[in-house]
Amino acid sequence: MRPYKCRKIGKEPEIKFFKPNGIPSKLLAKVVLTVDEFEALRLADLKGLYQEEAAKKMNISRQTFGNIINSAHYKIADCIVNAKALKIEGGEIEIKKDF
Repeated sequence: MRPYKCRKIGKEPEIKFFKPNGIPSKLLAKVVLTVDEFEALRLADLKGLYQEEAAKKMNISRQTFGNIINSAHYKIADCIVNAKALKIEGGEIEIKKDF
């Protein structure tokens, strides 16, 4: 088994919970998006970085980045399509100030 690399991120997300409007939280299934998945979304989808460049910023391989972003996309789609709440937490991360 390969050693696990700590994923670098720029900063913790400010908002860590999203839910569909008009449905009480207690009635919703919840999906957990890890902080490294959140960072992958930010780098690839918001900043428009190619996977190779984003992977270098996070200190992981391009293959690992691809797996992380695919997982994040699935979780976001699941929340939107199936009206689930999204909670952002967890993951093996290190905040890198000079990101």
